[in-house]
Amino acid sequence: MTDDKDVLRDVWFGRIPTCFTLYQDEITEREAEPYYLLLPRISYLTLVTDKVKKHFQKVMRQEEVSEIWFEYEGTPLKWHYPIGLLFDLHASNTALPWSITVHFKNFPEKDLLHCHSKDVIEAHFMACIKEADALKHKSQVINEMQKKDHKQLWMGLQNDKFEQFWAINRKLMEYPPEDNGFRYIPFRIYQATTERPFIQKLFRPIASGGQLHTLGDLLKDVCPSAITPEDGEQKTQVMIHGIEPMLETPIQWLSEHMSYPDNFLHIGIIPRPTD
Repeated sequence: MTDDKDVLRDVWFGRIPTCFTLYQDEITEREAEPYYLLLPRISYLTLVTDKVKKHFQKVMRQEEVSEIWFEYEGTPLKWHYPIGLLFDLHASNTALPWSITVHFKNFPEKDLLHCHSKDVIEAHFMACIKEADALKHKSQVINEMQKKDHKQLWMGLQNDKFEQFWAINRKLMEYPPEDNGFRYIPFRIYQATTERPFIQKLFRPIASGGQLHTLGDLLKDVCPSAITPEDGEQKTQVMIHGIEPMLETPIQWLSEHMSYPDNFLHIGIIPRPTD
């Protein structure tokens, strides 16, 4: 892969200032103060909220405590989506800090998966990495790795260790020079205005004529409604890691440098603010 290490670092160390408050109907022994945290964009809510859980459990009656879950303005937040994606989809055009409500009761079974331990997050994370490598390299790279390499990827993410993670992840981002890119690009497109989970299909980074496919080419093929008609007003924003990449950006470059640690490009299509 081309070595734009500064981009990789900027993506890794992206943070969202967040204010956690306890849901008003939760029964507490005394008033629950809000809790502030800088959330890593690349991580998962249930991986980085131990301090939040401890803070609020101190004021809870223990018999009232069951599985913790989070919501933003009435929308339960899916823990298996990366934090940065959740923010881009639900809150990117609001003032900071991001205001998240904490619940310990009435788990929304229809909306959220259960997450009883970090093993659940690890299993989800590794399944995504394996799926991404199946698309990129027919699973050859991940299958040649040892168990300890898989563990190092997970521990790098869990402990927020950039070097530890990228020492292994670098191999998942390589390809033979003669190929000019991956077999297919691992991506998922999420639309803030629909209930559909996400769009995912096979898309090659190189066109049959040899030219590089761009982000615009991907959107035209997979989600044309995200591209503004020439005579129309731009109604949506295309967000990856909180920024709007230029549509001319090669999709191969984006895949190498702006994928989340699970090796997928998570692309949010959100309504453009009207004010």
